[in-house]
Amino acid sequence: MNYSNNPYASLFKSQQEHQFYVGNSSYKQRIKKLKALKNALEKTYRHEIAEALHQDFKKPKIEVDLTEIYLVVKEIKHTIGKLKDWLKKHRVDTPLSLLGTSSYIKYEPKGVCLIISPWNYPVNLTFGPLVPAIAAGNTIIIKPSEMTPHTSAVMAKMVKALFDENEVALVEGDVQTSQELLKLPFNHIFFTGSPTVGKIVMKAASAHLTSVTLELGGKSPTIVHDSADIKSAVKNIVWGKFLNNGQTCIAPDYILIHESIKREFIEAFKDQVIQSYSEDPKTSEDYSRIVNIKHFERLVNAIEDAKAKHANLEFGGDIDANSNYISPTLISNLSEDSTLMNEEIFGPILPIKTFSKTDELIGYINSKEKPLALYIYAQNRKFINTVLKNTRAGSTCINSNALQYSNHNLPFGGSNNSGIGKSHGFFGFQEFSNARSVLKRHMLTPTYALFPPYTKLKEKIANATIKWF
Repeated sequence: MNYSNNPYASLFKSQQEHQFYVGNSSYKQRIKKLKALKNALEKTYRHEIAEALHQDFKKPKIEVDLTEIYLVVKEIKHTIGKLKDWLKKHRVDTPLSLLGTSSYIKYEPKGVCLIISPWNYPVNLTFGPLVPAIAAGNTIIIKPSEMTPHTSAVMAKMVKALFDENEVALVEGDVQTSQELLKLPFNHIFFTGSPTVGKIVMKAASAHLTSVTLELGGKSPTIVHDSADIKSAVKNIVWGKFLNNGQTCIAPDYILIHESIKREFIEAFKDQVIQSYSEDPKTSEDYSRIVNIKHFERLVNAIEDAKAKHANLEFGGDIDANSNYISPTLISNLSEDSTLMNEEIFGPILPIKTFSKTDELIGYINSKEKPLALYIYAQNRKFINTVLKNTRAGSTCINSNALQYSNHNLPFGGSNNSGIGKSHGFFGFQEFSNARSVLKRHMLTPTYALFPPYTKLKEKIANATIKWF
């Protein structure tokens, strides 16, 4: 196929031609690149990144350090410590029927990879996948979100300073840029974003049978059982929900609470919000903003839709269009056909729904798409195990939320509507690698006895092989 009219064909071709040079690099050469990225994040560009994120959506500096810088640096440190072992031959057992051979798995780079990253954690979700892509020995083109232009500009400057363009390049642009890139025959695409756009990416990838990792989202239910420590649960939920102003793919999307503790939860929730962000969160330096007017209006419309369908505004609901501000908001008595109960919220609005019986709870969760995360607040072990056994989710936290993302020994990713594939640590390295099987024959093997022409004796040997080997 001719891609000469594609504006990124030349860049793609240069990386394609350079892929075997990069792919044959040693683990020490790859670690050198990762250390350069680590130094850039920790020192050289740390201040610029914080300033850019504050300009893009008023993100607090501590949140930048903890959710953008730290998590990528931790991924780099973990990878540096493990990469030599990951790149070794992974020996496997030889069955008796293949006596005289040896086998191993060799992790080789997939080739030219595309990383399409979102706006909500632009540094973390751009450079996080870049780490295993480099570790696996690929060449990479990055397309960050146009919704955080200040941060994208800093990342573009970083990538240009750290890497040769035929190894790692960052391309800025809008949706049209992504569409043009998706026409190219990449060997792997790593996309983070919504399920709706994930389907578009997957369809484009299918034209070239390109493998994909889709880190998507969805509605992550948060269960609060009557055995839960309410004060602790509320403290964690308020943090996890309003971190980054609710613009987190694994944020608690809605609460499923036992009916007997609903009022207690609501009162504790109000107290915790005030403790975290003051009586007027609009004045708090610790409370960020909705990324742009489009998303602000989407959320305001969702609140108005809920009110029109007789929902109860338990707390919050204050807005300011001039600064894309929506206060921490808790809403109950929502209609099942309301926007808030059907679409991923991705903002500082938290619906609360009651349940009385465990079967009712599980049935409700299973009537929805598989979530990226499912949270359980409970002290009752039987209840916890029942929920774990009878629901499906990409990940689960018990008596906390969002922390599963920060353990790089755990795979991170969804299931079906919430994603395809896993990231973090070795799991991310696997996504950007092809597990190539290698078998070597050292001498005559029993299989020689089964080569044609097929005789009665060979038929007996075949029968014995099926029965005993």
